[in-house]
Amino acid sequence: MGSPRNILLLFAHPAFHRSRANLYLVEAVRDLPGLTFCDLYEEYPDFNIDVRREQETLLAHDIVVFQHPFYWYSAPALLKEWQDLVLEYGFAYGVGGEQLHGKLMLSAITTGAGGDAYGRDGLNYFTIHELLAPLHQVARFCGMRWLPPFVVHDTMQQDDDYLHDAALAYRAALEGLSDGSLDVDGLPPDSLLNDAVTSTEAKPDAG
Repeated sequence: MGSPRNILLLFAHPAFHRSRANLYLVEAVRDLPGLTFCDLYEEYPDFNIDVRREQETLLAHDIVVFQHPFYWYSAPALLKEWQDLVLEYGFAYGVGGEQLHGKLMLSAITTGAGGDAYGRDGLNYFTIHELLAPLHQVARFCGMRWLPPFVVHDTMQQDDDYLHDAALAYRAALEGLSDGSLDVDGLPPDSLLNDAVTSTEAKPDAG
């Protein structure tokens, strides 16, 4: 199976202290072996991103996770700024820009609306996959492999038990991607990474 893949989790939430869902998700995974956690708003409150340091960190990891709330069908401003500056010509694309080829990219997002709001009959009309198409293309353009997204819907209405189970599934997903035990090859194109794991698989055995 080979050695475990290292994970870089780039977290972006301008009001992390007010987000129950993201708190559950972060607390579930930040102690995973081989995972580097970076809270971008804590690291760069002035938006003055250290591009070279971020690029070196990228090179040291096999899986890149963008975790954030789904603000206006996109990412918070600092994560977009990170992408604009760090994924530059000659590094991520263009002549000599093959540094990220073969790495995996995962989008892990939380939404205020329920899953049924995403689709032609829903409030948001477009599916999650359609709305994430720009990020999918970023991965493709940089020679990275785009993974099915991990999505936690309806976060403002869900109780703690639901968020706890979602967090356990998130941990199981990252563990499975790291050690290669999570099979994503057979997932349909419109699936979520959530579909590859269940919260019960992530729970420790009762003893």
